[in-house]
Amino acid sequence: MTTKSDYLLRLKIISLGNVNVGKSCLIKRYCEKRFIPKYMATIGIDYGVTRLRIRNYDIRMNIFDFSGHPLFYEVRNEFYRDVQDYWINEMKKELNLNNEQKSSIIIFIVGNKNDLKRVVDENEAKIWANVRGYQYFETSAATGAGVQELFDSLFSSLIDTNENGGIPPINNLPNINFTIEQVEAINRLRNNKDNFERLGLRHNCSKEDVLAAYKRLAKLLHPDKSDAPGSEDAFKLLLNAKTELLNRFDK
Repeated sequence: MTTKSDYLLRLKIISLGNVNVGKSCLIKRYCEKRFIPKYMATIGIDYGVTRLRIRNYDIRMNIFDFSGHPLFYEVRNEFYRDVQDYWINEMKKELNLNNEQKSSIIIFIVGNKNDLKRVVDENEAKIWANVRGYQYFETSAATGAGVQELFDSLFSSLIDTNENGGIPPINNLPNINFTIEQVEAINRLRNNKDNFERLGLRHNCSKEDVLAAYKRLAKLLHPDKSDAPGSEDAFKLLLNAKTELLNRFDK
């Protein structure tokens, strides 16, 4: 009788991200248990193989560490086919993710360098990832924080997918109860100082436009109806914006 221990599981992992986000350092921290403080940019592709044993599987992990420089775009594209996993490190630019992803690929979003001054809000980053069905982790290649947890979850998800016929199991996906539309509305209210822009309106809009925009956003963001993080504060901003805009029309 064949058992799982009879199989050698081969995994191909691609590390993607912008220049200087710590991709190579993160891999070295996991594979070699060390950190290299002197920055040396990857030229083209760096390749490594490591073997490990998880859940009675003998795993051979092939890691392709790509330079984030635009000059190597075509080189990166040659390796996208049939890859079980790839990382995206620079979330705000999204790296043309929608053009590259496949339904059978497991995507982990990794916010590295969490030992340094924060650039991206953790809650915002987690929402960005979760609403797209991606798991989110924060790590530090310098201190090692979160690195083991990242790879443990990565390999567990890959094994689950392999056992599920190459399709990521539903229970491996983040459990969310809010929509991208709600997240975008919250971010617009939080990030804009202009009340018209907060409601998605032009400055030459009418009073009726303000009321209609408020009604639409209130349905999305009312704390009793929305589980999206930040809904309560965003709803307060919405109320204030509506009040101030209506006062302008009444003058």
